[in-house]
Amino acid sequence: MKVIILIILALIILAVSFFVVLSIKSRSGSAPGLVDGALAPCPSSPNCVSSEKNADEAHRVAPFPIDVWEALPELIGKEGGVVVAINDNYIASELSSPLMKYVDDVEFRKAEDFVHVRSASRVGHSDLGTNRKRVEALRAALTAQK
Repeated sequence: MKVIILIILALIILAVSFFVVLSIKSRSGSAPGLVDGALAPCPSSPNCVSSEKNADEAHRVAPFPIDVWEALPELIGKEGGVVVAINDNYIASELSSPLMKYVDDVEFRKAEDFVHVRSASRVGHSDLGTNRKRVEALRAALTAQK
């Protein structure tokens, strides 16, 4: 019985250690930025969403209306994020998960008629829909401000 308890305890410690290492790893790095004038394409993993035309159906979200551009930096701060880069047509921000502090990159690109968005996890494979929910929460908050 002691051996089984020790094995279970070791497995729990190993699993927790794995998630802690992922969390630490996610804190290094940065947003991919613009690639050929557009937000970087999403990887094949389900932990990314984008409104750019290169996004497939599984990763696609709608862009934001152009008139929200000026409100984005303040909204990111209200949502607990940090703007790490900003210029006339690009905003890069970082938002973290509450428990493990996994860092996700949320980027915006100002186009002629829309503001494109990309939200992606830096580590892992699945985010259980977190990035899609985040984009829709930002959309709802922007709508409520109007």
